[in-house]
Amino acid sequence: MTAPAAAEYGALLDLLRGVTWPARLHALGGTAGTHKSRLRGHTAEFTEYRPYRQGDDPRRIDWKLLARTDRAYLRITSDRATLRTMLLVDATASMAFPAGDGSKWAQTCRLAVGLAAVANAAGDPVGLVVAGSGRNLAVAPRTRRGVVAEIARTLEGVRPAGDVPLAPVLHALRDAPRLAIVSDFLGDEAELLRVARERIAGGAEVYAVHVVAPEELEPEGAFLAADPERPALRRPFAPETRERYAGAFAAWRRETARAWRGAGAVWVEVSAAEPAARVVRRIARAVAVEAHA
Repeated sequence: MTAPAAAEYGALLDLLRGVTWPARLHALGGTAGTHKSRLRGHTAEFTEYRPYRQGDDPRRIDWKLLARTDRAYLRITSDRATLRTMLLVDATASMAFPAGDGSKWAQTCRLAVGLAAVANAAGDPVGLVVAGSGRNLAVAPRTRRGVVAEIARTLEGVRPAGDVPLAPVLHALRDAPRLAIVSDFLGDEAELLRVARERIAGGAEVYAVHVVAPEELEPEGAFLAADPERPALRRPFAPETRERYAGAFAAWRRETARAWRGAGAVWVEVSAAEPAARVVRRIARAVAVEAHA
Protein backbone atom coordinates (compact mmCIF):
# COMPACT_ATOMS: atom_id res chain seq x y z
CA MET A 1 0.00 0.00 0.00
CA THR A 2 1.56 3.28 -1.09
CA ALA A 3 0.73 6.97 -1.02
CA PRO A 4 -0.56 8.63 -4.22
CA ALA A 5 1.94 9.52 -6.96
CA ALA A 6 3.36 13.01 -7.38
CA ALA A 7 1.30 13.57 -10.55
CA GLU A 8 -1.90 12.94 -8.62
CA TYR A 9 -0.87 15.47 -5.98
CA GLY A 10 -0.14 18.01 -8.69
CA ALA A 11 -3.63 17.61 -10.14
CA LEU A 12 -5.12 17.88 -6.66
CA LEU A 13 -3.30 21.12 -5.90
CA ASP A 14 -4.42 22.61 -9.21
CA LEU A 15 -8.05 21.91 -8.24
CA LEU A 16 -7.56 23.60 -4.86
CA ARG A 17 -6.19 26.92 -6.11
CA GLY A 18 -8.14 29.75 -4.51
CA VAL A 19 -9.70 27.59 -1.77
CA THR A 20 -9.58 29.25 1.66
CA TRP A 21 -9.77 27.64 5.09
CA PRO A 22 -11.03 30.36 7.46
CA ALA A 23 -10.57 30.26 11.20
CA ARG A 24 -13.62 29.24 13.25
CA LEU A 25 -12.65 31.80 15.91
CA HIS A 26 -10.59 34.96 15.73
CA ALA A 27 -6.98 33.86 15.80
CA LEU A 28 -4.78 34.82 18.74
CA GLY A 29 -1.48 35.91 17.30
CA GLY A 30 0.64 38.86 16.32
CA THR A 31 2.03 37.61 13.03
CA ALA A 32 0.33 39.20 10.04
CA GLY A 33 -1.90 36.78 8.17
CA THR A 34 -5.34 36.28 6.62
CA HIS A 35 -7.40 35.41 9.73
CA LYS A 36 -9.16 37.92 11.96
CA SER A 37 -7.22 38.30 15.19
CA ARG A 38 -8.44 38.51 18.79
CA LEU A 39 -5.82 41.23 19.29
CA ARG A 40 -7.05 44.57 18.05
CA GLY A 41 -5.57 47.99 17.57
CA HIS A 42 -2.09 47.20 16.27
CA THR A 43 -2.37 47.23 12.48
CA ALA A 44 -3.30 49.68 9.76
CA GLU A 45 -6.60 48.05 8.72
CA PHE A 46 -8.97 50.73 10.06
CA THR A 47 -12.39 49.64 11.35
CA GLU A 48 -13.90 52.48 13.40
CA TYR A 49 -13.34 55.21 15.98
CA ARG A 50 -14.47 54.87 19.59
CA PRO A 51 -14.43 57.52 22.35
CA TYR A 52 -11.57 57.10 24.80
CA ARG A 53 -12.62 55.60 28.14
CA GLN A 54 -10.75 55.44 31.41
CA GLY A 55 -8.53 52.36 31.39
CA ASP A 56 -7.94 52.36 27.62
CA ASP A 57 -4.38 52.28 26.36
CA PRO A 58 -3.40 55.92 25.61
CA ARG A 59 -1.09 54.69 22.87
CA ARG A 60 -4.18 53.84 20.80
CA ILE A 61 -5.51 57.42 20.82
CA ASP A 62 -5.64 59.07 17.41
CA TRP A 63 -3.61 62.15 18.30
CA LYS A 64 -4.21 63.89 14.97
CA LEU A 65 -7.96 63.63 15.48
CA LEU A 66 -7.54 64.89 19.06
CA ALA A 67 -5.67 67.96 17.78
CA ARG A 68 -8.43 68.74 15.25
CA THR A 69 -11.48 68.13 17.45
CA ASP A 70 -10.19 68.40 21.01
CA ARG A 71 -11.82 65.02 21.67
CA ALA A 72 -9.99 61.78 22.47
CA TYR A 73 -10.89 58.84 20.23
CA LEU A 74 -9.31 55.44 19.83
CA ARG A 75 -8.54 54.27 16.31
CA ILE A 76 -9.88 50.70 16.22
CA THR A 77 -8.39 48.35 13.66
CA SER A 78 -9.13 44.77 12.68
CA ASP A 79 -5.91 42.83 12.98
CA ARG A 80 -5.05 39.81 10.87
CA ALA A 81 -3.05 36.86 12.12
CA THR A 82 -1.67 33.53 10.96
CA LEU A 83 -3.09 30.29 12.33
CA ARG A 84 -0.54 27.53 12.97
CA THR A 85 -2.06 24.31 11.67
CA MET A 86 -1.04 20.75 12.55
CA LEU A 87 -2.28 17.69 10.68
CA LEU A 88 -2.44 14.49 12.74
CA VAL A 89 -2.85 11.48 10.45
CA ASP A 90 -3.63 7.95 11.53
CA ALA A 91 -1.23 5.41 10.01
CA THR A 92 -2.30 2.42 12.10
CA ALA A 93 -2.97 -0.94 10.43
CA SER A 94 -6.72 -0.44 9.89
CA MET A 95 -6.01 2.53 7.60
CA ALA A 96 -4.52 0.19 4.96
CA PHE A 97 -7.98 -1.22 4.20
CA PRO A 98 -8.80 -2.00 1.45
CA ALA A 99 -5.65 -2.66 -0.55
CA GLY A 100 -4.67 -0.32 -3.36
CA ASP A 101 -5.36 3.29 -4.30
CA GLY A 102 -8.86 3.09 -2.81
CA SER A 103 -7.59 2.52 0.71
CA LYS A 104 -8.35 4.78 3.63
CA TRP A 105 -4.63 5.55 3.84
CA ALA A 106 -4.39 6.71 0.23
CA GLN A 107 -7.31 9.07 0.83
CA THR A 108 -5.74 10.26 4.09
CA CYS A 109 -2.55 11.18 2.22
CA ARG A 110 -4.51 13.14 -0.38
CA LEU A 111 -6.44 15.02 2.29
CA ALA A 112 -3.31 15.82 4.31
CA VAL A 113 -1.52 17.24 1.28
CA GLY A 114 -4.62 19.13 0.16
CA LEU A 115 -5.27 20.68 3.56
CA ALA A 116 -1.60 21.54 3.94
CA ALA A 117 -1.64 23.32 0.58
CA VAL A 118 -4.75 25.34 1.44
CA ALA A 119 -3.33 26.41 4.81
CA ASN A 120 0.06 27.19 3.28
CA ALA A 121 -1.50 29.30 0.53
CA ALA A 122 -3.02 31.51 3.24
CA GLY A 123 0.40 32.04 4.80
CA ASP A 124 -0.33 29.79 7.78
CA PRO A 125 2.47 27.64 9.23
CA VAL A 126 1.49 24.03 8.59
CA GLY A 127 3.02 20.81 9.92
CA LEU A 128 2.36 17.10 10.06
CA VAL A 129 2.48 14.25 12.58
CA VAL A 130 2.07 10.64 11.44
CA ALA A 131 0.94 8.27 14.20
CA GLY A 132 1.49 4.58 13.50
CA SER A 133 3.51 2.62 10.96
CA GLY A 134 5.72 1.45 13.80
CA ARG A 135 7.04 4.96 14.52
CA ASN A 136 5.84 8.53 14.68
CA LEU A 137 7.04 10.94 12.00
CA ALA A 138 6.74 14.71 12.07
CA VAL A 139 7.20 17.77 9.87
CA ALA A 140 7.56 20.97 11.89
CA PRO A 141 5.06 23.72 11.02
CA ARG A 142 6.49 26.16 8.47
CA THR A 143 5.23 28.83 6.10
CA ARG A 144 7.76 28.28 3.31
CA ARG A 145 6.38 26.98 0.02
CA GLY A 146 8.34 23.72 0.16
CA VAL A 147 6.55 22.47 3.27
CA VAL A 148 3.70 20.93 1.22
CA ALA A 149 6.18 18.90 -0.85
CA GLU A 150 7.97 17.89 2.36
CA ILE A 151 4.69 16.62 3.80
CA ALA A 152 3.99 14.65 0.62
CA ARG A 153 7.48 13.07 0.73
CA THR A 154 7.04 12.13 4.38
CA LEU A 155 3.74 10.39 3.66
CA GLU A 156 5.23 8.59 0.66
CA GLY A 157 7.49 6.53 2.88
CA VAL A 158 4.76 5.47 5.33
CA ARG A 159 3.16 2.03 5.42
CA PRO A 160 0.24 1.77 7.87
CA ALA A 161 0.95 -0.72 10.66
CA GLY A 162 0.47 -1.30 14.37
CA ASP A 163 -2.14 0.06 16.74
CA VAL A 164 -0.45 3.06 18.38
CA PRO A 165 -2.95 5.28 20.25
CA LEU A 166 -3.49 8.77 18.85
CA ALA A 167 -4.43 10.44 22.14
CA PRO A 168 -0.84 10.91 23.46
CA VAL A 169 0.22 12.32 20.09
CA LEU A 170 -2.64 14.81 20.14
CA HIS A 171 -1.78 15.76 23.72
CA ALA A 172 1.75 16.61 22.63
CA LEU A 173 0.37 19.11 20.10
CA ARG A 174 -0.92 21.37 22.84
CA ASP A 175 0.57 24.53 21.30
CA ALA A 176 -1.18 24.26 17.92
CA PRO A 177 -4.23 26.56 17.62
CA ARG A 178 -5.72 24.51 14.74
CA LEU A 179 -5.62 20.72 14.58
CA ALA A 180 -6.99 18.40 11.91
CA ILE A 181 -7.19 14.69 12.81
CA VAL A 182 -7.59 12.37 9.81
CA SER A 183 -8.46 8.86 10.97
CA ASP A 184 -10.97 6.02 10.88
CA PHE A 185 -11.38 6.49 14.67
CA LEU A 186 -11.31 2.75 15.30
CA GLY A 187 -8.71 2.90 18.08
CA ASP A 188 -8.73 4.65 21.45
CA GLU A 189 -11.63 6.85 20.43
CA ALA A 190 -12.81 7.70 23.97
CA GLU A 191 -9.37 8.83 25.17
CA LEU A 192 -8.72 10.70 21.93
CA LEU A 193 -12.03 12.55 22.36
CA ARG A 194 -11.12 13.44 25.95
CA VAL A 195 -7.82 14.99 24.87
CA ALA A 196 -9.53 16.79 21.97
CA ARG A 197 -12.08 18.24 24.38
CA GLU A 198 -9.23 19.58 26.52
CA ARG A 199 -7.60 21.17 23.50
CA ILE A 200 -10.89 22.78 22.46
CA ALA A 201 -11.46 24.08 25.98
CA GLY A 202 -8.00 25.65 25.74
CA GLY A 203 -9.03 27.62 22.64
CA ALA A 204 -7.87 25.32 19.84
CA GLU A 205 -9.88 24.52 16.73
CA VAL A 206 -10.21 20.76 16.17
CA TYR A 207 -11.32 19.16 12.92
CA ALA A 208 -12.11 15.44 13.05
CA VAL A 209 -12.05 13.94 9.55
CA HIS A 210 -13.50 10.42 9.59
CA VAL A 211 -12.38 8.35 6.61
CA VAL A 212 -14.63 5.38 5.79
CA ALA A 213 -14.09 2.85 3.01
CA PRO A 214 -17.08 1.97 0.78
CA GLU A 215 -16.38 -1.70 1.57
CA GLU A 216 -17.02 -0.94 5.25
CA LEU A 217 -20.37 0.63 4.44
CA GLU A 218 -21.56 -2.13 2.11
CA PRO A 219 -19.55 -5.35 2.50
CA GLU A 220 -20.26 -8.02 -0.09
CA GLY A 221 -20.19 -11.80 0.01
CA ALA A 222 -19.20 -14.11 2.83
CA PHE A 223 -15.78 -13.89 4.46
CA LEU A 224 -13.86 -14.11 7.72
CA ALA A 225 -13.38 -10.57 9.02
CA ALA A 226 -10.18 -9.94 10.98
CA ASP A 227 -9.22 -6.86 12.98
CA PRO A 228 -6.01 -5.63 11.28
CA GLU A 229 -4.73 -4.20 14.57
CA ARG A 230 -5.68 -7.33 16.56
CA PRO A 231 -5.29 -10.24 14.11
CA ALA A 232 -6.46 -12.79 16.68
CA LEU A 233 -9.91 -11.16 16.67
CA ARG A 234 -11.84 -12.81 13.82
CA ARG A 235 -15.53 -13.02 13.05
CA PRO A 236 -17.38 -14.69 10.17
CA PHE A 237 -19.42 -12.38 7.96
CA ALA A 238 -22.29 -13.74 5.90
CA PRO A 239 -24.82 -11.95 3.66
CA GLU A 240 -27.61 -12.60 6.17
CA THR A 241 -25.76 -10.58 8.82
CA ARG A 242 -25.28 -7.55 6.56
CA GLU A 243 -28.38 -5.71 7.77
CA ARG A 244 -27.46 -6.12 11.43
CA TYR A 245 -23.89 -5.03 10.74
CA ALA A 246 -24.99 -2.01 8.69
CA GLY A 247 -27.32 -0.89 11.48
CA ALA A 248 -24.65 -1.24 14.16
CA PHE A 249 -22.01 0.54 12.07
CA ALA A 250 -24.38 3.39 11.23
CA ALA A 251 -25.35 3.78 14.89
CA TRP A 252 -21.68 3.88 15.93
CA ARG A 253 -20.91 6.55 13.32
CA ARG A 254 -23.87 8.67 14.40
CA GLU A 255 -22.92 8.44 18.08
CA THR A 256 -19.25 9.17 17.39
CA ALA A 257 -20.14 12.20 15.27
CA ARG A 258 -22.55 13.44 17.96
CA ALA A 259 -19.89 13.11 20.69
CA TRP A 260 -17.23 14.99 18.73
CA ARG A 261 -19.59 17.76 17.67
CA GLY A 262 -20.82 17.99 21.25
CA ALA A 263 -17.22 18.53 22.33
CA GLY A 264 -16.96 21.49 19.95
CA ALA A 265 -15.06 19.83 17.10
CA VAL A 266 -15.87 20.04 13.41
CA TRP A 267 -16.77 16.49 12.36
CA VAL A 268 -16.62 15.54 8.68
CA GLU A 269 -17.22 11.99 7.44
CA VAL A 270 -15.67 11.22 4.06
CA SER A 271 -15.57 8.22 1.79
CA ALA A 272 -12.22 6.86 0.70
CA ALA A 273 -13.65 6.91 -2.83
CA GLU A 274 -14.77 10.57 -2.78
CA PRO A 275 -12.68 12.97 -4.90
CA ALA A 276 -10.11 14.46 -2.53
CA ALA A 277 -10.46 18.03 -3.83
CA ARG A 278 -14.18 17.94 -3.08
CA VAL A 279 -13.49 16.65 0.44
CA VAL A 280 -10.93 19.38 1.15
CA ARG A 281 -13.45 21.98 0.01
CA ARG A 282 -16.07 20.47 2.32
CA ILE A 283 -13.67 20.60 5.27
CA ALA A 284 -12.58 24.14 4.49
CA ARG A 285 -16.13 25.46 4.20
CA ALA A 286 -17.36 23.61 7.31
CA VAL A 287 -17.01 26.88 9.23
CA ALA A 288 -19.46 28.65 6.95
CA VAL A 289 -21.85 25.69 7.14
CA GLU A 290 -21.70 25.81 10.95
CA ALA A 291 -22.50 29.51 10.94
CA HIS A 292 -25.76 28.90 9.07
CA ALA A 293 -26.73 25.65 10.85
